[in-house]
Amino acid sequence: MPRSLTSRPKGEELVQSRQPYRGNRLWRHSDFAKLWTGQTISLFGSSITALALPSVAILALRAHAYQVGLLEAFQFLAFPLLGLPAGVWVDRLPRRAVMIVADVGRALALGTIPLAWADHALTLGQLYIVALVVGVLTVFFDVAYQSYLPALIDRADLIEGNSKLEISRSASEVAGKGFGGILIQWLGAPASVLVDALSFIASIVGLLAIRKREETASSSAIAEGFWRELRTGVDVVIKNPVLRNIALCTATTNLSSAMIGAVFLIFAYRNLHLPPVLVGGVLAFGNLGFAGAFFGAGIARRFGLGKTLMLTVVIGGLGTLLTAVAAFALPVVFLLLSQLLESFTIPIYNVNQVSLRQAITQPSVQGRMNATVRAIVWGTLPLGSLIGGVLGSTIGILPTILIAGFVFLAAALWIRFSAVFQLVSIPN
Repeated sequence: MPRSLTSRPKGEELVQSRQPYRGNRLWRHSDFAKLWTGQTISLFGSSITALALPSVAILALRAHAYQVGLLEAFQFLAFPLLGLPAGVWVDRLPRRAVMIVADVGRALALGTIPLAWADHALTLGQLYIVALVVGVLTVFFDVAYQSYLPALIDRADLIEGNSKLEISRSASEVAGKGFGGILIQWLGAPASVLVDALSFIASIVGLLAIRKREETASSSAIAEGFWRELRTGVDVVIKNPVLRNIALCTATTNLSSAMIGAVFLIFAYRNLHLPPVLVGGVLAFGNLGFAGAFFGAGIARRFGLGKTLMLTVVIGGLGTLLTAVAAFALPVVFLLLSQLLESFTIPIYNVNQVSLRQAITQPSVQGRMNATVRAIVWGTLPLGSLIGGVLGSTIGILPTILIAGFVFLAAALWIRFSAVFQLVSIPN
């Protein structure tokens, strides 16, 4: 069983250790197939909402930049506030049950938006509440989800499992954004949210169909005490130079992404005067770079794990800066190039860093490790959304995008000057 890296010298043992590649074994894993199928459909729906929810605010309710930034912040506010406690509860409770309850709650919350719009009662206040509720439930789902995978499949299959799930996530960005733009143009943004609410049903069915029984937490672990368990999860990440710097790098890129997310649709709709169907098309075709998920493991084996993680961040940052060029010429072309670079590098980064985290963490603290990392990396999202909204309303949309691009590039420093950069592969 892999040990936590907290007891190892900085980068010393890890450089020599190699994770064997075992091929495409999970095609024959029926329980993984159920999880994968349900999540693929659910991610498709969520991709539509990622475009539709802020579009409701901008197009239907005429929201300003700071109001859109506030809406984005509400979606992620729960991660810094509840992320750590969620990890303790996920390690105590059956993780599959946590995921099912979260899916049910998110479906119901999102379903209120088209109902309120049909009744002419939809307000920004309701959007904020729905965003907050969905964010709280997503905290528990995501922590349980990443902690459940190592219990469902063998550790040697984690890269393959995460690659397949990352392919689904990235492919859903293509299909969901493209279909979402068409739906928003045709039915309107509020009605488009209903597709996501219905897609959670597929996730619930897939989870209920899984046959493998999950190990429950031992009574001795629960008796350790809530706050001591929480502190243990924090220590696993903070005292580990690999986990700590991965978390800080991802948190910095998320800060940048949230800053742009707060102003991107306003930039596209109002500055570039693009219709929803074209915005959805740009985001869809731009996300064809998700093919990077197919090559994530191979690229890391070719160039080394640490160098691969750093380079994907640098290239992603350059892609972010290309967004600003769209204001001066060929807006559709440069938005597509920006999206392609980011969509190619992000899956490679995610497949490798998530697999690394799962492989080097003991099963008993997977939930708390993932919760701590999530609290750090998603905790910057509400901050970035607020910063982006405020800067967009004060210094302008374009300067905000440029600042966010340089913040993204700076994230690579967390990898370059740490033990992570020395890693050749994932430890056994």
